Amino acid sequence: MYQCRLLTKCLRLRKRLPTRMGFEPTRAEHNGLAVHRLNHSATSSCVLLSKRYSSSLPVLNLRPKMVDSQYYLSNDIGISALDCGEAFRLLSPQEKMYAHNLSRAAWYGGLAVLLQTSPESANIFVLLQRIFRKQTPAQLEQVATAAGLSSEEYQAFLVYAAGLYANMGNYKSFGDTKFIPNLPKDKLKALVWASQAFQEQPSEMEALWDSCSGLLYSLEDRQKQLGLGDKGITTYFSGNCCLEDAELAQKFLDSKKLSAYNTRLFKKDNGGKACYEVRLASAVQKDCAVDGECESCCGSFSFEDKEFTVKRGDYGPLMEKVCHYLQEAQTYAANENQRKMLEEYQRSFTLGSVDAHKEGSRYWIKDKGPIVESYIGFIESYRDPFGSRGEFEGFVAVVNKAMSERFAKLVSSAEVLLPELPWPREFEKDTFLKPDFTSLDVLTFAGSGIPAGINIPNYDDIRQSEGFKNVSLGNVLAVAYATQKEKLTFLKEEDKDLFIKWKGPSFEVQVGLHELLGHGSGKLFVQDDQGKFNFDESKVVNPETGEPVSSWYRGSETWDSKFSTIASSYEECRAECVGLYLCLNKQALSIFGHDEQDAEDVVYVNWLSMVRAGLLGLEFYTPESKSWRQAHMQARFVILRVLLEAGEGLVGLEEVTGQDGKPDARITLDRSKIHTVGKNAIHRFLCKLQVFKSTADVDGGRALYDGYSTVSDSGAYNFLRLRETVLLRKEARKMFVQANTRVSGDSVELVEYEGSAAGLICSFTERFQEDAEQLETNLLELNKRDATCWC
Repeated sequence: MYQCRLLTKCLRLRKRLPTRMGFEPTRAEHNGLAVHRLNHSATSSCVLLSKRYSSSLPVLNLRPKMVDSQYYLSNDIGISALDCGEAFRLLSPQEKMYAHNLSRAAWYGGLAVLLQTSPESANIFVLLQRIFRKQTPAQLEQVATAAGLSSEEYQAFLVYAAGLYANMGNYKSFGDTKFIPNLPKDKLKALVWASQAFQEQPSEMEALWDSCSGLLYSLEDRQKQLGLGDKGITTYFSGNCCLEDAELAQKFLDSKKLSAYNTRLFKKDNGGKACYEVRLASAVQKDCAVDGECESCCGSFSFEDKEFTVKRGDYGPLMEKVCHYLQEAQTYAANENQRKMLEEYQRSFTLGSVDAHKEGSRYWIKDKGPIVESYIGFIESYRDPFGSRGEFEGFVAVVNKAMSERFAKLVSSAEVLLPELPWPREFEKDTFLKPDFTSLDVLTFAGSGIPAGINIPNYDDIRQSEGFKNVSLGNVLAVAYATQKEKLTFLKEEDKDLFIKWKGPSFEVQVGLHELLGHGSGKLFVQDDQGKFNFDESKVVNPETGEPVSSWYRGSETWDSKFSTIASSYEECRAECVGLYLCLNKQALSIFGHDEQDAEDVVYVNWLSMVRAGLLGLEFYTPESKSWRQAHMQARFVILRVLLEAGEGLVGLEEVTGQDGKPDARITLDRSKIHTVGKNAIHRFLCKLQVFKSTADVDGGRALYDGYSTVSDSGAYNFLRLRETVLLRKEARKMFVQANTRVSGDSVELVEYEGSAAGLICSFTERFQEDAEQLETNLLELNKRDATCWC
């Protein structure tokens, strides 16, 4: 522990150095515009320690059999500390205690992602925690050398461990591809056996190794990516579930007015008859009504000749910890809205009630302009193969007042900008409910990854009639989207300097427009359970057909439940298109301080960045299953296709040979045609996206979106061959090291770590010190309970 703390002390003294940037964008991302950041020198020992774990070592192919590089993390992957020190120091003692307890709730809840990702993730996490709790990375290096590992092999182990922590599992949070250690299995086993943890508890550590080592290295076709049935791995559904089971379960949940957000589905055989268990995430294990409930939603039900059982208790011990810290945080709430918000969140995680979480979200929306902003729960459905179940995440952040002023101006201009969008007035919300839109410096972001911006809550009924909030994560943007010229691929040389200069400012504009006016725009036509319409069905005309609107959402149907597997990516595409379309508006650009030639450069780089991202998106397409693994990158590829289809020389894409003699590609954009050819193309496409969404026209929307999402080797562009070029020249996404908070007497301290694999590992080792053994036991027991369900 001393050497980890030594790293921390050194961190505060060293000068800031430039950081290496990983592959750029996203969420709405995250997440999302995945919703989603020094190095110092004081004593010689600190310098040596820092250099050892910050150095970029060459990546060697260490396995006897060549493995595609997309399945491991390179030794020189970018890792940066997420800087929030100044923002935290400016908080009052009460605000610091509030932030501390919310952070603890988020970190414990975030461990549920291990159980939501793969059958082996939780056991790998425990294996690593037990190793690093006994020996820091610096101490373990001597053991590794004695065990026969080279320095490159040991660095590969550290990078793998950091990757598992950063992604909360052994599948990349952005792209859903599995990653394995970039060193031979026998070398990793030798290190585990030589570790102090193994020396002290050999039988337990050997059993732990045996429970996960096979899957840890396995790259069988189905295990290469997340997916449902034979298309990949998921723990949102038992291994015997297929798409038809997911569709049936959704119909059942809709019939019971239950949300899928906090559920998992387990299919079991009962005397030859299929039975389904819907499990709710909750601290309470009892299925009967408990205090605070009028009646329980749990029980056994017959539906379409199948048996469904709704049970509580998923992630139970983790939800208990979340509830404990939410209770603690209430003492330090700044106002009644915050206190009631936390009460409802606590009720949600206690009982497994999405309705309670929705109620908490209503209070969250009402909590305008807090100094400490947060959100927590089962939020984004990107990684559920069916698109309905939410991954747990929680964030705590501090408002950046200067940047927030720009976003406040954008909110004030929203009612002027919204009518500029290309759909008829009837397809826009009756009233624009002005949200909070703030720039935040992230203190804590627990989950599988950190986005650049977020628009939440995701509940359609609340968003349509009560409002939402937008946040831009400033300290994430400051680091994650910086670009080095030598790392820029697929652009003309003459574009690169301009791209580097305006990439950050243009992305800030895109995030703002995407989140506020992208996700915040558009109306859903609904007929409620009483037969009441929220639109005039006799007068509203579909602009694509010229006929009266003939379809809409009914009862408890939602955007996610209707459009299911394409919902996330389709919505990200719609929001991205809104950003592209409205960034052409001079008023929107001036809000961000861009006028005249600078404004034109911002527009050019924003559009150029989007078409380049569309090409880069091919990395996240799997030809074998003809499926996309990342919602935002699929959306960007679709936009690239739309702009290529526009013709007239707007976008150029050609295959070339690089200076290294290997296949390369070049993408170009005619800036003189953005305001004409480009704008018209996005106008037409965006209108179609909104009409299909508003009218719940799943067949029309799916045909449109799937058509543009197709990746083939026929037609004007051989996208399958281009995909190989993209993979050849891809760069890994950056990982972030986050600080911890610690109560010391009556105050809260911020504990920071260096931006390296070792720093990231130390941050996680120290994050759960107080109850490490019990926590690890709970994770192993939770995982063991369902071990037979994944076969």
